[in-house]
Amino acid sequence: MAPSRHADEGGQLQLMEPDRVEDEEECFESIDKLISQGINAGDVKKLQDAGIYTCNGLMMHTKKSLTGIKGLSEAKVDKICEAAEKLLSQGFMTGSDLLLKRKSVVRITTGSQALDELLGGGIETLCITEAFGEFRSGKTQLAHTLCVSTQLPIHMHGGNGKVAYIDTEGTFRPERIVPIAERFGMDANAVLDNIIYARAYTYEHQYNLLLGLAAKMAEEPFRLLIVDSVIALFRVDFSGRGELAERQQKLAQMLSRLTKIAEEFNVAVYITNQVIADPGGGMFITDPKKPAGGHVLAHAATIRLMLRKGKGEQRVCKIFDAPNLPEGEAISFALMIFMFTALCSLP
Repeated sequence: MAPSRHADEGGQLQLMEPDRVEDEEECFESIDKLISQGINAGDVKKLQDAGIYTCNGLMMHTKKSLTGIKGLSEAKVDKICEAAEKLLSQGFMTGSDLLLKRKSVVRITTGSQALDELLGGGIETLCITEAFGEFRSGKTQLAHTLCVSTQLPIHMHGGNGKVAYIDTEGTFRPERIVPIAERFGMDANAVLDNIIYARAYTYEHQYNLLLGLAAKMAEEPFRLLIVDSVIALFRVDFSGRGELAERQQKLAQMLSRLTKIAEEFNVAVYITNQVIADPGGGMFITDPKKPAGGHVLAHAATIRLMLRKGKGEQRVCKIFDAPNLPEGEAISFALMIFMFTALCSLP
């Protein structure tokens, strides 16, 4: 495995040795460990070919889906699952144990002190953070900033890891990364090398890209996955009410995959979402818009942020839904604050 980069005290990215990365970052059991439990190496290879690279990921699949893998019978699947259960603890735990486990959560700075305070420290790993709003409300700008801040070391409120970016609307611009990296005091070329990018053109392509990520995340220290935007291709590839049920089913499958990636590899998942007009909002509603995706997306996202335009270049972020954050707004950041005042917000 190639060595990864991390930032030193001055913010410059440095090389981190692979052994050290594994000691600090590995939070899962490799699928290769099934061999020590008596599972045939050929069957392990079949699991890897199907996009399953960890025992944690294996236990997130149903036996029905596993028997759909060519060459794996029901008897083999039962034996594989039994072996994986011996390596993992998948049962109940006490609240104290869960609290201890939650200490592995990493909060990645957004580059804005006001927004970080609103989020309790930044974007969290192990969950999906959704940002929705109309065009030019700052969703993609925040995504670009997170591409850089994720690579900061932990003591600088970063994630000390790489970034995967799935672009469904063609809005990612590597040249925008350069000034953001420079203002964090980082080497722009090294930052760009730690971002893997893919342009998705159909919802199927988008889902397949997620399946392929498991191999990369099992070998390298990733800390952030961005999907910008999560709903765009579904709105294009499915049209009319006649296809709505199928669209929501496929969307649910993709969101389930995102949730599993977040928990399997301890990464933060940041997705952007579009808004639709809400005819039922009523005449007294100031901004009659609601996030696209319906209840399926609402239930999948752990933290939902609503971004909207304020006065001039000012942007307002509101906690729309979160299990552990109080309602509130951050109104002191502007569209370009992520780029121009990132360093000022860091201690």
